[in-house]
Amino acid sequence: MIHRTISIAAALLFGLPCIAASQTAALSLEDALALARAANPTLQAARYRADAAWERAPQAGALPDLRLALGLMNRRVGDFGSSADPMTKNTVQLMQAFPWPGKLGSSEDRAEHLAQAEQLNAEETERRLIAQVRSVYYRIAYVDRALVIMEETRELLRDFLQVSTAMYTVGSAQQQDVLQAQVSVAQMTEDITVMRQNRVAMAARLNALLGREPTRAIGDLEFDRAAVEVPAVSELMELAAMNRPALLAARERVLAAEAGHTAARRSVYPDFTVMLEYGQRPQFNDLATVMVGISIPIWSGSRNLPDEMQAIQVLEQAKERDLYNETFATLAELRAEAERARSLFDLYGSSILPQARAAVQSALSAYRVGEVDYMTLLANEMTVNRYRIESVRLIAEYQSAVARVEAIVGGSLEGVR
Repeated sequence: MIHRTISIAAALLFGLPCIAASQTAALSLEDALALARAANPTLQAARYRADAAWERAPQAGALPDLRLALGLMNRRVGDFGSSADPMTKNTVQLMQAFPWPGKLGSSEDRAEHLAQAEQLNAEETERRLIAQVRSVYYRIAYVDRALVIMEETRELLRDFLQVSTAMYTVGSAQQQDVLQAQVSVAQMTEDITVMRQNRVAMAARLNALLGREPTRAIGDLEFDRAAVEVPAVSELMELAAMNRPALLAARERVLAAEAGHTAARRSVYPDFTVMLEYGQRPQFNDLATVMVGISIPIWSGSRNLPDEMQAIQVLEQAKERDLYNETFATLAELRAEAERARSLFDLYGSSILPQARAAVQSALSAYRVGEVDYMTLLANEMTVNRYRIESVRLIAEYQSAVARVEAIVGGSLEGVR
């Protein structure tokens, strides 16, 4: 029985697939990521928002629309159709406004920086989505393998029940041992039921991230223990500063605010208007008129546009610094989480689990000869169960932490040292 327990644990840690999910098609991690990139509504919305921002950029640097005016000028009130008066003419006017030099350029620069920020935000959304998919994917894979462990533990508890029943029959055990064995089997069945329902909920979450129906079946999932080593926090921060889309987007918003401040300062300068007019006189020579006008920005001071845009510029700079600090803190937390998971997994595999299995073997032998009670045997077996499940959970936790780190630094950690 103990050899059976050890073989089950070895098979589990080397990727034994989950029985509960084996009836549906397997879903690889790469396929899940491809589905998320193609069909996730949030990511699609971010991409369309970036496209719309790029379409707005040229508009910000375009001249105002040319104005066309047609007129019948200086007509006699009593004889509107008469053209005998030399002042009577039919006119065509074209008017074009020209902002002060630099206004349109600054506005277009601002729009382009904002569009680039939206593009980077879409990339950040994609990286966060990938991290979420990987995290949920590995959590489901962990649940699948935890269910395998729990079902196998339940079978061992049923074996213990048979042993205690046989010993009670010959008078070597108490009836309380039989009852306790029955309770332990029932409790494990309860835990399995709860875990299966958790899998249903997590499968619905994964389907939502993939842009699919929540009730779509999720089959066997990969559970690769191999993972890249997480570099030091300082190196991670260097990568994030160069590659994280959110940090780059924050810098673009700062540049956009600077361009907006420049445009606001130039708003106090006048704009020009050029008008060309052609006057057609039926009984006299035609006339042409050229006029140049200039706006008088006497009310620009009351609008305080430069002060407003300067405040926005300072705001964006503060937000950039805050995001930088938050990125550093998050990377430190995630690296500590990954290192803790890896260290505990190594400890469980090299020390705790072998000792716990040996304790089960010793307790079972002692129970058969009446040297220990059933509760001691049960406690030792549940300890093995707990650490086996915890070992699998730590793999999922490590993979999730690595996924979130890669999302923040803006790329894979493979080959980074």
